[in-house]
Amino acid sequence: MNQSVLSVREQPYYQAFLLSLFALFVCGAVAAFSAMTKDLILARSIEDTQRQLVQVLPETLYDNVPSQEEITLMIDGKPVHFFRARQKGIGSGIALFAETTGYSGVIRLLLGIDANGTLTGVRVLSHTETPGLGDNVDLNKSNWVLSFNGKSLQQPDEKGWHVKKDGGEFDSFTGATITPRAVVKGVHEALLLFRQHQNEFLDRKGS
Repeated sequence: MNQSVLSVREQPYYQAFLLSLFALFVCGAVAAFSAMTKDLILARSIEDTQRQLVQVLPETLYDNVPSQEEITLMIDGKPVHFFRARQKGIGSGIALFAETTGYSGVIRLLLGIDANGTLTGVRVLSHTETPGLGDNVDLNKSNWVLSFNGKSLQQPDEKGWHVKKDGGEFDSFTGATITPRAVVKGVHEALLLFRQHQNEFLDRKGS
């Protein structure tokens, strides 16, 4: 009897069965853990996104939850990612992601734009600019990026949308003109894009 049991356990199919059983157990445990943490991760992600949006979209601008209205439009064959703000169901502004090229690489921006095309805030999300010089575009380093608040395509005019060294209205940094020049250009281009596709951004069909 014992020899029979032993011989069964030594069979390849029995070992394969045990291996499969173990794999099922591991998969089940991973799935259970994933289900337990999924809601928590999603909640944290929404909180983090909302914290970013509040920096560029004043809460007085909306009564919805912009972080829950995440949209990607295809414009000229390129994806444009943004969050839409609403008041009483009507689009009241957006938080728009944009990119520009600085001295050391891509600079990622987040812009708040109200329904009239006025900037409610700009933040640099990531960059690889030179520490102590170009990194002053980061709010953690200086208040320079706050100079965009309240600006629009009308204020300043086209000539004003450059750094002062190029005849515009925006300050640059000592020894680092390329970075602020790139950010000003990126913000200006984002405002132009908003004006060209305002109805789509604000969900104003037929307006």
